[in-house]
Amino acid sequence: MLKDLKKICDPEVFEDVFNLYGKDLRRFLFFKTKDIDTAEDILQDTFIKLWENCDTVNYSSVKGFLYTVANNLFLNSIKRNKVKQNIIAQLGSNYNLESPDFVLEEKEFLIKIEQTIASLPEKQREVFLMNRIEKKKYKEISELLDISVKAVEKRMHQALIIMRKEIGNV
Repeated sequence: MLKDLKKICDPEVFEDVFNLYGKDLRRFLFFKTKDIDTAEDILQDTFIKLWENCDTVNYSSVKGFLYTVANNLFLNSIKRNKVKQNIIAQLGSNYNLESPDFVLEEKEFLIKIEQTIASLPEKQREVFLMNRIEKKKYKEISELLDISVKAVEKRMHQALIIMRKEIGNV
């Protein structure tokens, strides 16, 4: 009977409710979402809903209210994510969600990289491409080019110096 007299709109009672159910509700949400940030967001939204409805929720039924709201918010987040995925799938993989400025800067950057690689001396370019594009180890490159590993290291070092100098000016 005393529990029913507690008003959730009272800040102290609200804080007690949070302290009593917050951890368990967070674990419940983490179990469902598998993401602590999402669980925290839903937990916060759940307690906001409780505060917004504090006049209508009885203290004796607050636990059920919290879990029902949390579960509904979780289900809503899943629906939103499905809608986003469907929209992206319908737009196609060629659709870019980045800003036009970003896309333009990215294209300019890629052109600058290609030009810089093309301007490298042939021996440096060859080593650079084998290492960075073909993902070959220095030892493999040295065997393919019939040069020492130290020579490969030196060519790569010189290529990287030029790349950093040129790309740094973008």
